[in-house]
Amino acid sequence: MKAAVTLKQNYEFRRLYQKGASAVGGGMVLYCRKNRLGHNRLGVTVSVKLGNAVKRNRARRRLREVYRLNSLRLRQGWDIVLVARNRTLTAPWGELNDTFFRLCRKLDLLGDKP
Repeated sequence: MKAAVTLKQNYEFRRLYQKGASAVGGGMVLYCRKNRLGHNRLGVTVSVKLGNAVKRNRARRRLREVYRLNSLRLRQGWDIVLVARNRTLTAPWGELNDTFFRLCRKLDLLGDKP
């Protein structure tokens, strides 16, 4: 993933948590807020409570891949943060994908493309 399309600064995450919209699913929590950039930016958060570094990195990789595969179907101009839950590690890939789409539909992030 390119560095230009990620959220990295703490103030960006805090602004999203405070002023953004959120939706909760079985394997993840999705926060979103409109930006003025014309393209989407992604941030991924995994708590230390989830497990050791290997498990946290696996959860990050899974969430980034779900976003990467479906990013063309999303509307542009949004900051998106995905927060991993325990189910992120154990959920089958199809269930993780379905959860992501359900949350995006709930927050009206899906675009017109199929």
